[in-house]
Formats: sequence, structure tokens, C-alpha cells
Amino acid sequence: MDFQHTEDRRMLADTLNRFIAEQYAFPVRDRIAQSPQGCDRAMWRRFAELGAVGALFPEADGGFGGAGFDIAVVFECLGRGLVVEPFLGALLAGRALLLGGGGGGAQRERLAQLIDGRACAAFAHDELGSHYELTTVRTRAERSGDGWVLTGAKGVVDQAAQASFFVVSARTAGRDDDAHGIGLFVVPADAPGVSWRDYRKIDGGRAAEVRFERVALRGDAALVDTDDAADGDDGQGAALLERVLGYGLLALSAEALGAMDVAKEATLDYLRTRRQFGMPIGSFQALQHRMADLLLEVEQARSAVINAAAQLDAPRTVRERALAAAKYSIGRIGTLVAEESIQLHGGIGMTWELPLSHYAKRLVMIDHQLGDEDHHLARYIALSKR
Repeated sequence: MDFQHTEDRRMLADTLNRFIAEQYAFPVRDRIAQSPQGCDRAMWRRFAELGAVGALFPEADGGFGGAGFDIAVVFECLGRGLVVEPFLGALLAGRALLLGGGGGGAQRERLAQLIDGRACAAFAHDELGSHYELTTVRTRAERSGDGWVLTGAKGVVDQAAQASFFVVSARTAGRDDDAHGIGLFVVPADAPGVSWRDYRKIDGGRAAEVRFERVALRGDAALVDTDDAADGDDGQGAALLERVLGYGLLALSAEALGAMDVAKEATLDYLRTRRQFGMPIGSFQALQHRMADLLLEVEQARSAVINAAAQLDAPRTVRERALAAAKYSIGRIGTLVAEESIQLHGGIGMTWELPLSHYAKRLVMIDHQLGDEDHHLARYIALSKR
């Protein structure tokens, strides 16, 4: 099998890697990540001008890619540079706009603004105590005339303070954990009743707990068939939510792969140059064995990401199983790479000034986004029984 990217994808990867190396080197990234905003809107627009956002969406919808491997290429480059701009939110919100099909021209304009960098978006689904369960949704959307009233709270919404709009999961019918009665709604960030508590994340950038206090929405804010949702649908909203989050699982897995490659390369360079007892420590057989094991694990993670990208448009069970396998592998191997890289560096590996420590933190945190390794291992097992 040929695992080489197409020429267009190789050109995109080369362009992004060169731009990140020249314009987004670690000191620049660190300044942006630690700023009060947690990202740089000017830098976001520059990424958009390079096509990094457009590559996440199909050509028919204003992008120029949108396939699984296009998404993987972009996020692998972002992982290599520890980019903190809100790409994940743009991907999830943009895909929700496309798959939901509600809102007509207004939603198409929102997507166009994302692609050209005029807007940022945040996807608000996770709730406190949900333990990664897809259908645990306590935020409520109730009918009010021709529109909706939204009430609830979402936790750990990445770059919420920079978002022009949110895509929010909310329950229109049923109990808090029912598969039916879930809708997705587009909420302007400046709508009355929307507030958030912003905080800095340990791995860089910012997130927020977002509250919705009786937020009035127009009828076309809903991205699913709200008549069915209000009556208690057959899981249409949950299926849409699962599909959207699948794009996020692939993106995070590819991002982690890029970060792992950098951590591995930095550790290998350190073993070659750090001398002890008059020789490079990389000549010690015990450390060579550990490095060889690390290389094998990273290649296994790469294979899992390739498989997930290839199956992104496959039938549901095949697709979700591949995504669960990738996220499980990335979670386990990413944590291993973070730990081994620091241990092979010694104490210097933990210092703020060494970029490696920031890659390690990002790898550990990716494991906990959209479900950790235990969650996705259990999900893979459940899907394999069907």
C-alpha cells in the first residue's frame, strides 16, 4: 500500500511547517499562549490565508480539501508547532454547520468567515460530570414562539473568549442521558445571557466555563430537525453530534502525532550530544533500547492515525471503531512519549525554558480531550461486539 500523501497535501504540509518554523517559533508561541487572549487573531488570519482552515472543509462548501488525510496533514503540522489558535473549534463548529444543514444562508456565511479567518468559533458540548459520555446533555433548549430559549452550562470550552459564535449541544426532550432529544444550536457570542469564566490551560492557550442564562435564539439557530427533536426523535441529534466529534478525534490524534515526532527528535538529539563518562549517553545500550521501543510506539500511533483518516467516511461502525482505536493509541502512546522524553533528558526536561516540557504537557492533555484512553478502549470493545 502507498501511504505517501498527494502532491497537494505535501505542498500544504511544507508550507505550514515552514511558516511555523519561521513565524511561529517557540518564543513566539509561548508569548501568544501566555497572553491574556491565549491566541493571536492576526496569526489566525495568516494561517487562514495559507489555506490551513480551508483545507479542513470540502471544495463544494468553500474549502479545498475536507478529506480525512487533509485534516490529518493540517493538525499534524499544528502539533509540531504547538499552535494554540482555535483550529479545533473551527473544525467542529464548521462541520456541525455543514452536517446539520439548518439556518440556510446565515450558516454558510458563518462558515465562509471561518475559512477566511474573519471569525473564530467554539464547540460547546462537554458538561461537568459527563465523564465523556456523548449523550449526557443537561443544557436545555425550550420552544418559545418561533424560536428557542437556551439554559445551561458547558465546561472546558477552548478559546471561548475569542469565539464569534458557539455551536452548543442542548436537550430538547427526554432525560439528561437519553440518546434522543438532543439538538445543536448556533449561539452568537454576544447574545444576551451568554457569559463565561475564562482561565489559562496548563498546556497553553485558554478555555472557559460558559453559561447560558435564558438565551433567546431564532428558530433557524437549530442545526437539526427541531420538530422531531421536540417530539423525542430517534437519535438524529446524537448521531450528528457523534459524527462531528469524530472529526475532532482524528484532528487531536494527528496533532498528538506531530507533537510526538518533535519530542522524539528532540530526545534523540539530546542522547547524541549529552556526554557522560566521556561519551554520548546515546551510546549506552539501555538508553538505546528505550529509544528503540519509543520509536516503535510512535510508528504504531502513526498507523492508527492513518487508519482513522482512511476510514473517516466509512460506515458508522467501521469509522467509529477506527477513531476509537486511534484516540486510545494516541492517549496511551502520547503519555508514554511525554514520560520517556522527560526521563531521558533528566531534570532539564521539566524546565519551562526547554520546549520539550510544553510538548509533554500538550500530549498528556490531548489524552483527556474528547475522551481519554480508558473511555475509547471501552468504546472500541463495545463497537467490536456489534
